[in-house]
Amino acid sequence: MKKILIGIFLFHSLCTYAQTAHKLTVIADITQKVKDYYIDKEAYQKVDSLFQRDLKKGTYTHLNKEDFAKLLAQKLRTNVKDKHFSVRYLENHSPEKLVDEKEKERLNDFHNSLENFGFESVQRLEGNIGYINFKGFASPKSSASTLAAAMNFVANTNALIIDLRENQGGDAAMVLLFCSYFFDKETELYTTYYRHEDKTVMSSTQSNVLGSKYLHKKVYILTGKGTFSAAEALAYFLQQHKLAEVIGETTAGAANPVEHFLIQNQYLLLVPAGKVSCSINHKNWEHVGVTPNQVVATKDALKATHIKILKNFLATGTQTGLSTAEIKSLIDKYQFRK
Repeated sequence: MKKILIGIFLFHSLCTYAQTAHKLTVIADITQKVKDYYIDKEAYQKVDSLFQRDLKKGTYTHLNKEDFAKLLAQKLRTNVKDKHFSVRYLENHSPEKLVDEKEKERLNDFHNSLENFGFESVQRLEGNIGYINFKGFASPKSSASTLAAAMNFVANTNALIIDLRENQGGDAAMVLLFCSYFFDKETELYTTYYRHEDKTVMSSTQSNVLGSKYLHKKVYILTGKGTFSAAEALAYFLQQHKLAEVIGETTAGAANPVEHFLIQNQYLLLVPAGKVSCSINHKNWEHVGVTPNQVVATKDALKATHIKILKNFLATGTQTGLSTAEIKSLIDKYQFRK
């Protein structure tokens, strides 16, 4: 019995040692990636100090790999104050199971198609107002035709509402394509500086798009606290170019684009590696978020915007297919709706 107990003790000790060694390696790899790639070259010192303190306290000792990854992500976001940091445990991941790039792209396109490439709904609201509920930015290659269909649908409306209140971001190239529908010609939108390469990249809108451009008409973008990353970019750039008004709540404040890394073949690490600068003001929304032109509780943003548009139609005498009395009746209906 004594030998069995000793054997169990030794087994557990070996397991604990192996787990500790694994976590030390993962932490060292992450710290090195932050040092090499993060846009602020001094930030890794904070990260290294934080992780070393945690290791001494045994913070990660008894965590499984999934919880270990979640805690690392939380520590990075809060300590460095950058919401784009991410660490995720890839359960059952195996290098032998990797598919080629074309197959990856095909699978991504398929999964995105199941969510209609982020386009939750496209409607024509009362008063001839276009409405696009957009929840995510898939790659433009896969979603360009869906975007074109949405823009063609709202082409004849008098004003447009783009709802980004539940949009968590995605592909930056899709931001450029979406923005292109509101510029009459190719326009320099922003630059991105990458410290690890010491280079600056200019990003511009396209002069030609697949669908109908939406020009010289009122555009309103709805935001909330959960509006994140690429969704913030769309709101910010159109607002700065005075092509859209933002209505709702201040957004999350995540502007720095990321690089992806596979750590120890088990963890996906996202490190913010670039700094975006808008061509208008040479600033971005990192930490501060996108500030609305009109602050409204997230849940009330659509109603408030609809009323605002209808009142503007009355003031400007815009032809909507409704009489003045009908528009006033609609305004009354929405103002008293909870």
